[in-house]
Amino acid sequence: MSETIRLTAAQALVRYIAAQTNEAGERFIEGVWAIFGHGNVAGLGEALYAHREDLPTWRGHNEQTMAHAAIAYAKQSGRRRAMAVTSSIGPGATNMVTAAALAHVNRLPVLLLPGDVFAGRGPDPVLQQIEDFGDGTVTVNDCFRPVTRYFDRITRPEQLLTALPRAFRTMTDPADCGPVCLSLCQDVQAEAFDFPVAFFEPKTWYARRVHPDTGELARAVAALEAATSPVIVAGGGVHYSDATAELARFAETHGIPVVETQAGKSALPWDHPLNLGPVGVTGGAAANDACARADLVLGIGTRFQDFTTGSWGLFSHPGRRLVSLNTQAWDAEKHGALPVVADAQAGMAALSAALGERSFGAETEAAKADWFAAVDPLTDRPGDGNALPTDMQVVGAVQRAAGPETVVMCAAGTMPGELHKLWKAGRPGSYHMEYGFSCMGYEIAGAMGIKMAQPSADVICFTGDGTYMMANSEMATAAMMGVPFTVVVTDNRGYGCINRLQMGTGGAEFNNLLDHATGGENSAIDFAAHAAAMGATSVKVGSVAELEQALAKRHEAKGPYVVVIDTDPYPSTEPGGTWWEVGVPQVSDREEVRAARETYERNKATQRRF
Repeated sequence: MSETIRLTAAQALVRYIAAQTNEAGERFIEGVWAIFGHGNVAGLGEALYAHREDLPTWRGHNEQTMAHAAIAYAKQSGRRRAMAVTSSIGPGATNMVTAAALAHVNRLPVLLLPGDVFAGRGPDPVLQQIEDFGDGTVTVNDCFRPVTRYFDRITRPEQLLTALPRAFRTMTDPADCGPVCLSLCQDVQAEAFDFPVAFFEPKTWYARRVHPDTGELARAVAALEAATSPVIVAGGGVHYSDATAELARFAETHGIPVVETQAGKSALPWDHPLNLGPVGVTGGAAANDACARADLVLGIGTRFQDFTTGSWGLFSHPGRRLVSLNTQAWDAEKHGALPVVADAQAGMAALSAALGERSFGAETEAAKADWFAAVDPLTDRPGDGNALPTDMQVVGAVQRAAGPETVVMCAAGTMPGELHKLWKAGRPGSYHMEYGFSCMGYEIAGAMGIKMAQPSADVICFTGDGTYMMANSEMATAAMMGVPFTVVVTDNRGYGCINRLQMGTGGAEFNNLLDHATGGENSAIDFAAHAAAMGATSVKVGSVAELEQALAKRHEAKGPYVVVIDTDPYPSTEPGGTWWEVGVPQVSDREEVRAARETYERNKATQRRF
């Protein structure tokens, strides 16, 4: 018989996690974020304590934002490393559901370990237990089923022998990569089993590089050869495949211009001759004009989100064909695309070899020059006067303060659009945007996760006042742990981005800016004082010039450094962009809404669903 060791389920889980490595020999799960409650403190808490030297445990302040930090860590690590997050059985678990959805949309690995009710059901109903009147097996953790790639409820210790390898396969598989939830019944966490010793031997998980099927490759090559004006849409899969150098080679060899999604931005340096910049709703004129003219669109590692495609109104050439190179067949088959199911690096290499010396000879210099001539002045220092600075001027100030190690990050609101259009990313990985789920509250925790993934990076987080109020508690965690990063808070007194959308669809300003919300005139939040109360070094500045002076001092801070500046909620970058479908009422008492509906119907007529 094989040698065994008697361990509780929680002890076995922690021991297994600590033994899993990536190709570089690094522990795949770097550590565990934990808020303990009655559903995990006695079982998993005891196991984590025993392994605290070789698998660190960190204490956070909110389960959702702990998971955001873990997800940002995985994203900035190129999905080669990840973190685990554990909570108790009730609100702690449901707090993580939002983060699980974020990771699912963005195809990012995180191991979620919520406690659960008693498998034996002896003390039912227990504290924080919901009860389904028609299904005795349901718990709050069933909320994780639609927002995770792999879900398992552990009701016996020995189930870990199959569940844990499945969990790690999911997190390390390029096609299926995403969040995993192992729901841990609290009595089972403490129950023992004789586990095979061999189960805990170190294991290396290799990133699979799938090469294209010969038939799919041939069809894609034939489509490319028949094209006259193709364009490449670079998505996040280019980064996760470590294929940025291959993308440059492919584009240069074949003379094809490249446009970048939010997740794909920085795949090529901003000044690369073939990089036409941001695409779609938050895109630039150079990129969007090329996409409108393209008779073939080659998506590489993109899921063709509506912001990328202009709600499928952007790629408007009447003979347009779509080729999608992606590790996941689900993404590769979208909207009638010719699929090439393959790793981005391997797929581009195969396409290039098949195309040989064929070059489309794209000319991009004039289009790029026109684009930058239109938008560069928006980021200049403002002249003298009392007007509030714009978000574009704040972006310019941060750009001037940035260095070669700077990583800018954001997630929701106004700044993702401004950064996509205006930020000049000089190297791969220097731009970190969560815009798949566009989750307010990701920013501060995410900035901490990025810094933990790349300690040498100069991490600068953009966040608005509305987002700051959504989730700021991990500022205290970063201060406690001495994790340094910079947060630029643009205070426009409300949800400026959605206020502009409300106005753009004909609506009256209502309930977004504080000035148009019930009691909003009584709101006077001192964000600098609040950040300082949590342990950050903070300052409120009164101008773009003062912002630049404050940013110059950011490296002196030992933990998080917060700079707050008041901004104008109304201006945004007008050049570039394209239609985005938002339902406008068919009938309304407002003339502005009726006019917006007419515009909506004209744009809707350009939409191509296949």
